[in-house]
Amino acid sequence: MKLSILDQSPISSGKRAQDALQASMQLAVEGEKLGYTRYWIAEHHNFSGLSCSAPEVMLSYIGANTNKMRLGAGAVLLPHYKPYRVAETYNMLATLFPDRIDLGIGRAPGGSAEASIALSGNYLENVRKVPELTKQLLHFLRNDFLEDDMFSKIQPSPVPDITPVPWILGTSQRSADLASEYGTACAFGHFMSEKLGPEIVASYQKTFIPSISLKKANTIVAVSVICAETTEQAEELALPGILWRKQNASGEGNGVPTIDEAHRSFSREERKRFISEAKRKMIIGNPQEVKKELYRLQETYNADEIMIVTITHSYEDRIKSYELIANHVLSITD
Repeated sequence: MKLSILDQSPISSGKRAQDALQASMQLAVEGEKLGYTRYWIAEHHNFSGLSCSAPEVMLSYIGANTNKMRLGAGAVLLPHYKPYRVAETYNMLATLFPDRIDLGIGRAPGGSAEASIALSGNYLENVRKVPELTKQLLHFLRNDFLEDDMFSKIQPSPVPDITPVPWILGTSQRSADLASEYGTACAFGHFMSEKLGPEIVASYQKTFIPSISLKKANTIVAVSVICAETTEQAEELALPGILWRKQNASGEGNGVPTIDEAHRSFSREERKRFISEAKRKMIIGNPQEVKKELYRLQETYNADEIMIVTITHSYEDRIKSYELIANHVLSITD
């Protein structure tokens, strides 16, 4: 099984954004040592408790501190940007770090309405243009505009020897349809989805149209996982993330709380209920339980790869979770 890392670069309570970003770099370094296939970092704007607003900056930093693991954005929020500028940025990264760069493409706002307006004006209008913006971005990456197109006369320089690999990310049928129509790889956010994920991914795989950059469908499924030595420890580690999400939903969120803060906020009965509810979308458990669920998820989705997002208060506990998973799931042949 191929496993990868999706990092939202969370800020823990009592910590600073600088601490979170340094922890992200360390996670990538350790992930490479453990055998994870790729590391993607998410883009968020004015989002309480998340520190990365510019994935391309972090990817430069992380690329300089790693050697072989693939690196990418999960995702570039395309409605905020011009395709040419995105192509320039990721061509630059691909020039610096040959055959290592992925370009995830998403349509989410990544933050508040005010932040979206500050970034790109009429965000909703730009969302409607995502199919057109995506097509233009792919033309820039593939250098295949028609000769009579005004953009055929320019290239997003520097032009790398190996082009960044485009991925379309999402949780909807629209994103899957776009990926199949444009011949890109597809990453489905199981951890964010309330929809029929396996059916959406199956439709992408069935209707995929080969392109110059990808000959057959390629699927990543992203899932939230917390692994510890025992089930009880994993459930304890999951509580701060559950509390943090509830705080964010009510507009009260800040950094990811401590376990003690979660205990003070939840009664014993609430803790049991919230963990039970969380396990409907998350994988929480000891290494053998997590391994079993990862393989079940891969089979359910017929996924080529599983990407893991883990949020705990302690950055050390987060790395330990990835380490336990790697030691029990990954092998030399993966």
